Amino acid sequence: MIKTNRNRLVMQSVQGQISHPASVYPYRLMHDGTSHTLPATGGITYNVQIGDTAMGWVGDHIEPGVTIKAKDEKANGALNLLACIGNEAKVVSGDAKGAEGFVTGIHGGVEHVMVYFHQKVLEKMAIDDQILIKAYGQGLQIQQLPEIMMMNLDPELFARMNIKIASDGCLEVPVVTEVPAYLMGSGIGSPTAAKGDYDIMTADPDANKKYELDQLRFGDLVLLRDCDNTYGRGYLKGAVTIGVIIHSDCIKMGHGPGVTTIMTCKTSKIRGIKDSKANIAHYMEIK
Repeated sequence: MIKTNRNRLVMQSVQGQISHPASVYPYRLMHDGTSHTLPATGGITYNVQIGDTAMGWVGDHIEPGVTIKAKDEKANGALNLLACIGNEAKVVSGDAKGAEGFVTGIHGGVEHVMVYFHQKVLEKMAIDDQILIKAYGQGLQIQQLPEIMMMNLDPELFARMNIKIASDGCLEVPVVTEVPAYLMGSGIGSPTAAKGDYDIMTADPDANKKYELDQLRFGDLVLLRDCDNTYGRGYLKGAVTIGVIIHSDCIKMGHGPGVTTIMTCKTSKIRGIKDSKANIAHYMEIK
């Protein structure tokens, strides 16, 4: 049995409102030099949800479900730092008041938190509706493997993910695919992985096919090979990171599907076990 410190973790309220999509310039430049006018981040995305494909949408950095942000800068910093994937979320204002969902990702740069709600709830929502999250999970530790740093993950979701400690002492985690370090792009060099995400670059079609990136879905668990996310994001031979796909593919150079880190280790104490069902939607029983 995996032993954690979950009974010592602190649960706090963080809150944000549904953010409006924002745009200053009408065009986005693709890696082939062409310009495009496309939907992007923010708002309520009615037809894109966790479990859906993260590839092929006519958009850029599309965030599934509901995007929230706090208007105060410090409050939004706490929202993005403390909210963890799998955390309970509740609508506390507007026509959908009382509806419950859960956090699906944290998007850096725009500093957004994404939340899943049932389709019927989305139809009742409006921009600026307030959503409260029971933030719980930062500081989570596996007692038998202190060298593995956990982050951005609700302890209850962790318990559902069929993660095991193998006889050789490695943590075995279900993943849909493994990604080499050279494909990690935007977000490299960030000072922390305890909030936000970084992108898998998808401009190379051969790499997309080889590593099955063209099959990625929102909520998929992926293993990042030779990627150290302990105190920032960078390359380290032998390091292993596990993350969750939180936003769609992108047209910009150096960008692609976003990955929020949930665990990382400077050594190879994490082993990926290939599993096509390794998706947050599956563990949260979303159909």
